[in-house]
Amino acid sequence: MAEVQRRPGRGPLPPPGRGPPLPQAARPAAPRPEPVDREKTCPLLLRVFTKVGGHHTDEDFAVRGKEPKDEVQIYTWMDATLRELTDLVKEVAPEARRRDAMLSFAFVYPDKRGRFVVREVGRTFSYPNPRRPDSGSKALGDLSFQIGDYLDVAITLTQ
Repeated sequence: MAEVQRRPGRGPLPPPGRGPPLPQAARPAAPRPEPVDREKTCPLLLRVFTKVGGHHTDEDFAVRGKEPKDEVQIYTWMDATLRELTDLVKEVAPEARRRDAMLSFAFVYPDKRGRFVVREVGRTFSYPNPRRPDSGSKALGDLSFQIGDYLDVAITLTQ
């Protein structure tokens, strides 16, 4: 029978991967991506699909070449924030310019089986307000965006 060796003043070590998850404050922070030198770094092409009222479904992206028609192509960098993207969407989508507009951002990407997944990653308000915090300061790189993913933006009007 195996015996757990005790070290002076300490109990046995817990098995790895066991126990309750660490509280959010105790988790190690993910390394923040380095800021991009936008003068020297080539931008990536971001395919953005907008829809009023809610996100597109994963079935809307099931057939390559038959994606939703409401596409905007944006050249940007991995350090682009959701606030920057909100301002760009407002230029092309009149509904996003309304004072009561909320924009919900979702990444669209294929899973391991090749089926598309729509995963919400953040929300912004058309016009920022300190009393209504949003995800505007998060960058694409912070949110684990992968080159080749699509961005789906749902525009809802709040009251």
